[in-house]
Amino acid sequence: MMPQTTPTRRVCRDCDGFPVVHIIFGTSPDGYRRTLPVVCPGCQGTGIRSTSPVSPAEVSV
Repeated sequence: MMPQTTPTRRVCRDCDGFPVVHIIFGTSPDGYRRTLPVVCPGCQGTGIRSTSPVSPAEVSV
């Protein structure tokens, strides 16, 4: 019997599966890093490509 395989997830082409990044924009007076979380606009932070087609308005050149 052949082993069962799980279907591969469609990784977002914009972020390669890393949907949220934190940009360091300085330090606080007590030495902690101040970060700003930024979410991938292509997958809205899921890391998985949607199955719906992309409209021409969403494509940036």
